[in-house]
Amino acid sequence: MTAHVKPKALDNFAARDFRMLIDGVWTEGSGPALERVAPGHGVVVSRYPAGTKADAERAIAAARKAFDDGPWPRMTGAERSNILLRAADLIAAKADELAFLDCIESGKPISQAKGELAGAADIWRYAAALARDLHGESYNTLGEGTLGVVLREAIGVVSIITPWNFPFLIVSQKLPFALAAGCTTVVKPSELTSGSTLLLGEILIEAGVPAGVVNILTGTGPEVGAPMTTHPDVDMVSFTGSTGVGRLTMANAAQTLKKVSLELGGKNPQIVFPDANLEEFIDAAVFGAYFNAGECCNAGSRLILHKSIAAEVTARVAALARKVRVGDPLDPTTQVGAIITPQHLDKIGSYVDGAATAGASVALGGTALDLGLGQFMAPTILSGVTPDMAVAREEVFGPVLSVLTFETTDEAIRIANAIDYGLSAGVWSRDFDTCLTIGRKVRAGTVWMNTFMDGASELPFGGYRQSGLGRELGRHAVEDYTETKTLNMHMGARTGWWMPR
Repeated sequence: MTAHVKPKALDNFAARDFRMLIDGVWTEGSGPALERVAPGHGVVVSRYPAGTKADAERAIAAARKAFDDGPWPRMTGAERSNILLRAADLIAAKADELAFLDCIESGKPISQAKGELAGAADIWRYAAALARDLHGESYNTLGEGTLGVVLREAIGVVSIITPWNFPFLIVSQKLPFALAAGCTTVVKPSELTSGSTLLLGEILIEAGVPAGVVNILTGTGPEVGAPMTTHPDVDMVSFTGSTGVGRLTMANAAQTLKKVSLELGGKNPQIVFPDANLEEFIDAAVFGAYFNAGECCNAGSRLILHKSIAAEVTARVAALARKVRVGDPLDPTTQVGAIITPQHLDKIGSYVDGAATAGASVALGGTALDLGLGQFMAPTILSGVTPDMAVAREEVFGPVLSVLTFETTDEAIRIANAIDYGLSAGVWSRDFDTCLTIGRKVRAGTVWMNTFMDGASELPFGGYRQSGLGRELGRHAVEDYTETKTLNMHMGARTGWWMPR
């Protein structure tokens, strides 16, 4: 692991003041300003209104009116598609500005943020295509006098709540599909990383999205998020975040029996067999563990290594991890940026300390890094981890890699499945039968074979068990924001009713 001597401050940078978007109008909100301190630079970079319940209710009312009376749900799929395509072009044109906001507010490396913006623009274009492809079904096999038609209709008002770790990418995995279906929305980004989502609001207005269709609130979960999940005028909630908050979201939505889509935590294994291409795996292991400083639900935070290669592989992973560049998020050569808050850095450290106390060995890192400003964590490897340890079962959400071992395929599968999560997994072997066996028996929404953390707009994303409910992306993503309606039509005079005339 290499580190920059000291992150550079944001020279001549003035903190940006943002406003919330409610019914097409930018508003200061009812509460005081929230200040965001850049985790990699230690200076205030953004200020947002602290929204209140009253603000949330105004935004929900605007979305409700826009759905019930406005043009958006009544447009053709082609009309909505064209607006989403314009939005995608504007996202691409403003990618540098959006990436800069995500970089300074989240602490992620600027090169990574730019890569995420390219992926987000592609998702908006994919959703635009699906807006024209949404369709129902027809059945002319029900008898000579009967025709059945199944319609897909926009579900209504959708509350979208997104986390801080991928601010623009995750809102792009939700919002364009809801819009493609004809829904109206209330969006709440994390109070730590709201900047790029608010800039998205400007983009959507410029692209031609009508007032009230997309409302963007800033503030905390208890003040703003809670009413977004309980209000009777909200028809669906789409949430990405921790499993604990996901449970609360589901309980809140149950009060009015809303549809809920949840993308939650993960504790994702990479299972490695002796015949694997180790050169490729070593690179994937380091990337999977330290991408976005490990603050990623898809992080490959568990290496499950065959005992015969465990020592060699651990040493080789550690050797490559030592070369990872940690430092200033604005430096294009940085690979691991800052940790989101000092409190989260402490939490990561407590997991490392707890693992060492339980008998694991710190093979690399294990400590915070003092680089002059902000908060940073050294890429860490824990060896000798056993399946019962907290670090092997719970989501650390930091650059911490746990190494476990197995002897048989069945044992590897048991270890992989012996947790509450099931978001993703990886398997490494030149034997396709081995890969397919793991792929079919590991309970995870995505299983990568001889690769890790690849993705595409066409491929569904989501998890089993406490990793969430529902799927994002893929050709059915728009359907998640719809209800089905059956039209059962009879032609001619109906005879043979049960009740006599």
